[in-house]
Amino acid sequence: MRPYIYFLLLFLGYGVSLATCSFFPTNEVWALTTFKEAIYEDPHLVLSNWNALDADPCNWFGITCNPERQHVTKINITGSSLKGFLAPEIGQITNLLELTLHDNNLIGTIPKELGFLKSLKVLDLGMNQLTGPIPPELGNLSGVTKLNLQSNRLTGSLPAELGNLENLQELILDRNKLQGTVPAASNTAFSAKMHGMYASRSNLTGLCRSSRLKVVDVSYNYLVGSIPKCLTNLPNASFQGNCLRDKDVKQRPSTQCGAFPSKSHQVPKSKHRPTEDVPKHQKESKPTWLLALEIATGITVGSLFLVALRTAFHRCNSKPAIIIPWKKSASEKEQLAVYVDSELLKDVTKYSRQELEVACEDFSNIIGSSLDSLVYKGTMKGGPEIAVISLSIKEEHWTGYLELYFQREVADLARLNHDSVGKLLGYCREISPFTRMLVFEYASNGTLHEHLHYGEGSQLSWTRRMRIILGIARGLKYLHAELEPPFTISELNSSAVYLTEDFSPKLVDFESWKTIIARSEKNSGSIGSNGAMCLLPNSVENRHLDIQGNIHAFGILLLEIISGRPPFCKDRGSLIDWAKDYLELPEVMSHIVDPELKHFTFDDLKLICEIISLCIHPDISRRPSMQEISLMLESSIDTSVSIELKSSSLAWAELALSS
Repeated sequence: MRPYIYFLLLFLGYGVSLATCSFFPTNEVWALTTFKEAIYEDPHLVLSNWNALDADPCNWFGITCNPERQHVTKINITGSSLKGFLAPEIGQITNLLELTLHDNNLIGTIPKELGFLKSLKVLDLGMNQLTGPIPPELGNLSGVTKLNLQSNRLTGSLPAELGNLENLQELILDRNKLQGTVPAASNTAFSAKMHGMYASRSNLTGLCRSSRLKVVDVSYNYLVGSIPKCLTNLPNASFQGNCLRDKDVKQRPSTQCGAFPSKSHQVPKSKHRPTEDVPKHQKESKPTWLLALEIATGITVGSLFLVALRTAFHRCNSKPAIIIPWKKSASEKEQLAVYVDSELLKDVTKYSRQELEVACEDFSNIIGSSLDSLVYKGTMKGGPEIAVISLSIKEEHWTGYLELYFQREVADLARLNHDSVGKLLGYCREISPFTRMLVFEYASNGTLHEHLHYGEGSQLSWTRRMRIILGIARGLKYLHAELEPPFTISELNSSAVYLTEDFSPKLVDFESWKTIIARSEKNSGSIGSNGAMCLLPNSVENRHLDIQGNIHAFGILLLEIISGRPPFCKDRGSLIDWAKDYLELPEVMSHIVDPELKHFTFDDLKLICEIISLCIHPDISRRPSMQEISLMLESSIDTSVSIELKSSSLAWAELALSS
């Protein structure tokens, strides 16, 4: 009877745990997953255990839930070098008490949707690279006690709505580019000591309404006007390094303040800013040298201001390259442009669409096509032959997330430099017509897949196949072990191996671009109210974790090369299933060899079969690394011409053809 009771209690406990997980709000899990998708660089892999398939995120890094494990209450990820957007879907985690993402590399704007977090007590986005204005909607966070946005690149004015934060104790906004006046004016003649004690709330505006304020730091911005009296006697206040009219607090020199508004704290709506007021100089006689210095300074400042206006004008009149997916609206004018990570591709050659069009004969020289892309062959003027891959995607389906993924992949491909790896020469990214292209060096002999399954088998002799295997192994060894972080081929198969004129292999990772197309077409609205998610895995993390997948795929590729059979056939099924009976039995091992081959070396075959068995071993810990595989191949396989000549009477003819 007692074992039965124990079993019943265990079953009930398990049922309760399942019930608890099943009631966890799906919108909160989705919001967190979307947050991860918007992060395109996670060098410390702090988000690696954020699994979208896990319905209970309470054990994810940086996440805290309430005691009942029914809601997320805290997100705290600091000093982790996360790079990406701050997804607005965070605003759906309405029970959130703390959002701390201090000291990362977040870019883009602060989503106004954070104003939905009515339970929030702490909002700390300090020390990032956020741009744009402070959303007035943050004034809806009536329960917040700490607001830290320091050390970003925020612009615009301080919203008067911040005065609605009646529980606010710390307001930290230092080291930004904020302008305008401090919205803390008082309509009464009360002194600062009366602030929060005797003053009627109806007579107070802006920050003067926040009666619990203890810390205000707005230093090193471009604020103008005067320091409100209601803030001067706070326990901790800092106003230095602005453009305020205050002799007691060190401010910026007037030359740094001339290009910023001095009267209004509203952001001008016009594309061109009006001439700004500057502090008037006293009307008294001055030395000639001082007047000359002031004139020269004025001309310099004016010239810089005109250059800035001209740059802004050109940016306003050119279409934005990237649209934040969550800012899409019916009107094109309402879309918000984001200029993302131009530093990432600064060392990669950028081609214009026009020069690629000329090189590829008006894009008429098509050498490959699929639903996802078109491949053109071209010749650069005075340069090499090229293969240009053009992504087949509509502009309306292209989002900021996909652009970041595109840039990350281009940068990843550009760092590859090995004889057995296809070289990325550059890329093309244009707005009109919408264009995303990759430019590779051209491998004139097509793919290994074409030669094995559609070409003449006699072209790939045993020795030539061994050379191809050695080249692929060297390339993978370079990608896995000699690069930091490692790089893996998205889909390693015979179609990812291109052959040069002398049949040297070149590994090319074209398949990763299919995932971009799939994401965009499956989720054309990217992240919308219907809950569609655009998966954006961190490429460094996933490639590092997929090394074992590459080794397994290499084993299948070896079997495909020596057998001449495709990895899967309708009639025969899986190639591995067909070959497993031959791999470890020397007496029947020769049955694996491609019938097209007139001769082969049995010792080579035995070694290749051994490596295949190791690569596809179900126990990952038993699989060798590419360094070990490459060493096994290099030390045992001889691909010299003398071996070829000894083994085949037709080798002289083949040698002549290949020379």
